[in-house]
Amino acid sequence: MAKPVLTISSKNYGAWALRGWLMCKLAGLDFVEKVIPPDDPAMKAEMLLLSSSMLVPSLQHGGIKVWDTLAIGEYLHEIKPKAGLLPADAKARAHCRAICGEMHSGFSSLRSSLPMNIKARFPGFKVWSRAQADVDRIVAIWRECLGSYGGPYLFGDTPCMADAMYAPVVTRFISYDVALDKTCTAYCKRIMELPAMQEWVKAAKAEPEEIDELDAEF
Repeated sequence: MAKPVLTISSKNYGAWALRGWLMCKLAGLDFVEKVIPPDDPAMKAEMLLLSSSMLVPSLQHGGIKVWDTLAIGEYLHEIKPKAGLLPADAKARAHCRAICGEMHSGFSSLRSSLPMNIKARFPGFKVWSRAQADVDRIVAIWRECLGSYGGPYLFGDTPCMADAMYAPVVTRFISYDVALDKTCTAYCKRIMELPAMQEWVKAAKAEPEEIDELDAEF
């Protein structure tokens, strides 16, 4: 059987691509990447949030095609249950799904004012009030999870779907010099130290500059 294929977009700018890709890595799925060039008109529309389809990332596994990052995560949990993408405890699992859903559908002010750009650094960046409210909520989620489940990841010893969903936020906080407490700073460091994250960042930094308008559009 051919290897599963994960279709993704830019590694420097593609927050949703990172989420799906990282879930596949955490699940231990042996997959092949299909990268749609950033200058592809359809891909550019998705990355600029001008498209309603959002079909990237998408996972082709045998005769099954799954798109939407949450759906990919749930599918991976079904085929790789021992990977721990979702917690074993029902209460923790419900909590995990809830904060993943919150990331999936919320934080629009953060997305628009602090777009993912792994290569960039903006020391002293001024976070406007609505985006700061999103930052504050994310910090509260992290602190609650790390306190409730003992860390070092959001739901305990092993990185899971929630960590993948919030990983692009970690890169945003670093890029835009967002001030965090010691607990959240340490959490960001742990996420960035994951071998899969280091692999992604290395590829993102090697990516050609092909979408100049991203910084202007967001």
